Amino acid sequence: MGKVQKKTASNKIRKKKPARDIKSNPFEVKINKQKFDILGRKTKHDRGLPGVSRSKSIKRRTETLLKEYKNQGKSNTFIDKRFGEYNTELTEDEKMAKRFSLERQRLHTKKSMYNLNEEEELTHYGQSLADVENFNDGPDSDSETEEKGKLSAEFTAIAHFGGGGLLQKKAAKPGEEEEAQKPKSRRELIEELIVKSKKEKHQRQVQRDQAQELTEKLDKDWKEIHSLLAHQGPKTEQVEKKPKAGDYDIIVRELFFDVKAQPSDRLKTKEELAKEEQERLQKLEMERLRRMRGDLEDKSKKAPKHMSADDLNDGFFLEKIDKPCLVYKDGKLEQQDDEAEELGDEHEEENREAEDSDEDEDEEENQSEESDEDDHSDLGDDSHLDQDSESEGEHNECAREKKAVESSPKKEKAPSEEARQAMMAAAKTQLPFTFSVPESYEELQSLLAGQETEKQCLIVERIRKCNHPSLSAGNKPKLETLFGFLWTYIGELATRQPAELKTIDRMVPQLYDLSQMFPEAALSFAQSTLRQSVQELEDQLQTKGRATFPKLDKLLYIKIMGALFPTSDYRHAVVTPTLVHLSQIVTKCSVTSLREVAAGLFSCCLFLDFVSFSKRFIPEVISFLLGILHLAVPCKDALGYTVIPPFKAVGKCSSLLVLQDKKAADSWEMKPLPMSWMHGVKQRDELEAAHFKLTSLAMCFNLCKKSCQLYRELPAFPEIIRPLEVLLTTHLPMNDYPPKLQELYQEVLQEMKDKPSCYQTLAFEKRKPVPLKFFTPKIVEVTDYGRKRGSSQQEKERMRLIHKHKREFKGAIREIRKDAQFLARHKFSDIMERDSERKQKVKMLMSSLATQEGEWKALRRKKRKI
Repeated sequence: MGKVQKKTASNKIRKKKPARDIKSNPFEVKINKQKFDILGRKTKHDRGLPGVSRSKSIKRRTETLLKEYKNQGKSNTFIDKRFGEYNTELTEDEKMAKRFSLERQRLHTKKSMYNLNEEEELTHYGQSLADVENFNDGPDSDSETEEKGKLSAEFTAIAHFGGGGLLQKKAAKPGEEEEAQKPKSRRELIEELIVKSKKEKHQRQVQRDQAQELTEKLDKDWKEIHSLLAHQGPKTEQVEKKPKAGDYDIIVRELFFDVKAQPSDRLKTKEELAKEEQERLQKLEMERLRRMRGDLEDKSKKAPKHMSADDLNDGFFLEKIDKPCLVYKDGKLEQQDDEAEELGDEHEEENREAEDSDEDEDEEENQSEESDEDDHSDLGDDSHLDQDSESEGEHNECAREKKAVESSPKKEKAPSEEARQAMMAAAKTQLPFTFSVPESYEELQSLLAGQETEKQCLIVERIRKCNHPSLSAGNKPKLETLFGFLWTYIGELATRQPAELKTIDRMVPQLYDLSQMFPEAALSFAQSTLRQSVQELEDQLQTKGRATFPKLDKLLYIKIMGALFPTSDYRHAVVTPTLVHLSQIVTKCSVTSLREVAAGLFSCCLFLDFVSFSKRFIPEVISFLLGILHLAVPCKDALGYTVIPPFKAVGKCSSLLVLQDKKAADSWEMKPLPMSWMHGVKQRDELEAAHFKLTSLAMCFNLCKKSCQLYRELPAFPEIIRPLEVLLTTHLPMNDYPPKLQELYQEVLQEMKDKPSCYQTLAFEKRKPVPLKFFTPKIVEVTDYGRKRGSSQQEKERMRLIHKHKREFKGAIREIRKDAQFLARHKFSDIMERDSERKQKVKMLMSSLATQEGEWKALRRKKRKI
């Protein structure tokens, strides 16, 4: 029960207050402010009393909804619901029959869809099974036959459910009326049932024995008949021919017997590979230093390479016993010293050969790994920058090391001093396997000076592998400086006379590997070199008014930039300025000598290499090729095309490639353009100059052919290529040139003639195109603001009803929510009241139990004292 509220003075005063005091109380009034006042409009809800309206709604729900909730499932009136009780048209039998059928239907109808165990109430002799309390089980049958556990109908009728006395009277015979008058006890009944069950068991046993005898007799007769049937010949069975396997079945069987994929070891990380490579090089360096000192390797200290399955892996192995065994023959001791020594020498030689073969195999494996790593660093360059040079150098170096090791004398018991000196000399000539990063450019020059190309690449590679950034924290800045030293060293090689192009070609893969590890350092060095070249070109233009083509080292730097950085990007920090610089070179550098012709053609090659993937159109290349071909035109009248600077239609150097000695065409052979001409070396004679002119024309034809293939898909391709086509078809004297050059000329013309027809005539469309749907809102002008618009009275009435229905619908939803909240609050309060009552009762029980426990303990203590 809840607590009774005390009648305080404040409650009495609050009840006595009239409603007008509440309305006049400013704390109970809520004013709804409006954004702006409208003249002539009457407002209904400018003021409100939320407290009053809330109390009214609670009172109304308490009088209606709460009463319905409390009276739910209760009835205070008696209504006669018997079927047909007040229907005079039905007879009593019809009423009873209908009532019985309705009762049966009610019993078979489930009250709840989740009550799966609800069934009809079972009775026995008018008594419900739920009310029977005497459940005395009868004796089970001891029979082990198939009818185990089954009881007779008489036993079940007498012993089950307490119906023995009644059934006894029904089953009594007429001759036993006197005995039937005296009822039997339960014990007598059970004894009779036991006797009957044993009798039935005996009968079943007899029947089973008879069936067993009959079965044995039948089996015996069957055996006699079967012996007679055994003399008959066997039936010929028809062998079914299996169909031949088809192609699909054969393939499935082959796939079933295929070897399954075996799991492989995980791939090692770059750090692990670098660590293993460093350890390998350090081990080889220790071996080389040992050979330089003349120390012989102690084979006995090495652990055995073969490990059996029974090995304990504790590092302990038995040493070889060199003492000869004692052999007796006919009671006499034989001498085995010589044979034992020979056997020992043979074993030592075999062991030495096995270890040498193992070392060779290890070196071959390392070489194969290095060659694989070098193969993956291919840059795809078209200027004969061979990426396999590194692997070849490593292979050659390892082969020399292997030969040096093989040439070293095999260890004997007493090696000679000459062999020892030869081993030391061979070790001194070998390159060290470990290097530290040079701290200055002069130190790098001293390391590479006097070495062959392969050895120089091998030194740089070993410096990079021994000082990998993952091995130490200070290796990264050291290798970044090494990239700058190599960049400068390549420029120095290009300025030598003659230029060491082979060494530069082999050094580019090392630069590429370093640029992949340190892209920011490579970017800064390339930008500084490019900035310096641009500054030199601008200085020449400001001082002389014209500029010369850059030297070979600057052009090679541009070529290497295309190999180190991606050229297909839309914008790149190095490639984009390089393209701008190349365009300045071919447009602002004058062509006044054969050296500048070679430099210009090399610049065009670089241009086309840079745009081979992106296929950007470079008009400077087409203009420069047109100018080069114009230099070979002997007659300058009625050209039909325009020559763009730095070339001039007529002038001192406008006939630079005109062939003067026509006999030189007979001895000319098609070869690549020599790079030595870009150094400015003067030709030896006129024949060499004529050969250079023909080679330049061949190079120009190749560039024209490549340009046609590159820009064929452009819509303006015919207009782009028309000046070159006019010059080649009408002005160039091809009859004076060699046959190979004429064939190349015909190939270029064929490429130009196979231009696609990409122009179409303009025509009107056959059907007007369907405009796209716009998602712009439709704007309607509103003249009567604040009113519901409609075209007719019916439309206005319809809009009014829709608005009213919407308002009423919202109000009904709001009231339903408030009703649900009201019921939820009362349900929760009822639960809390029941819980509080239960807790109070539990506390009272616990206190009474505690009191009893205390009294019992006190009584026990009193008994102990007594």
